[in-house]
Amino acid sequence: MEAEGDIEGDSVLQKTIPLGPIDSRRARFPCCIVWTPLPFISWLIPFIGHVGICREDGVILDFAGPNFVSVDNFAFGAVARYLPLDRSKEEHSGVPAQIYNLFTCNCHSFVANSLNHLSYGGREDWNLVNLAAWIFLGGRWVDRGALLRSLSPFPVLLLLGFLLSGVHLHDRVASLLPCAHRLVLVRYVLLQEHDQALADQFGEREREREREREGQTELPYGDCTIICNSPII
Repeated sequence: MEAEGDIEGDSVLQKTIPLGPIDSRRARFPCCIVWTPLPFISWLIPFIGHVGICREDGVILDFAGPNFVSVDNFAFGAVARYLPLDRSKEEHSGVPAQIYNLFTCNCHSFVANSLNHLSYGGREDWNLVNLAAWIFLGGRWVDRGALLRSLSPFPVLLLLGFLLSGVHLHDRVASLLPCAHRLVLVRYVLLQEHDQALADQFGEREREREREREGQTELPYGDCTIICNSPII
């Protein structure tokens, strides 16, 4: 590792130096932005990770801690994605001298400031957001293993969350079942009473119709009822 002052005069994009091939085994990515997942954070938010920028010889420069930029020792593991830079789009050279820290000026800020110092693409508005989006949309995977290592934790955690939430939902429904059973029982009793009332009413009407067909007439007499087989004159 080297301190920030040791690389202040390094050139990141020198057009006169021929670029060597990309060699992921030796961690050599000439004139590239490199990315690797961060433990726990990238598992939940896959597009967030640790980034660095590479010199013409492929050596990686990255923010590695407060007031410290490491050289050729990429933090948080091997490179998973890389984004080649076009040297024809740089207008300046060198790495900007700046003090970096974990919260206000981190690895993304280091790479964004490097791009701004180079006026890469004629722009000086590189920041954490557009840099992360550019890497996520345009970055190339080193191999399939890097792809699985970076993206597989997210669906696994998502599925686990759904399963756990389903268990809690099942427990909640189970706790509500006794109340539901009581409501069903009350409704059943009310329906039974309603059906019985309808049946009694229907039976009374049937009896009246039967008596009318037989020509019977009921006359109230005291506490009893007299039934006549002929009309009253």
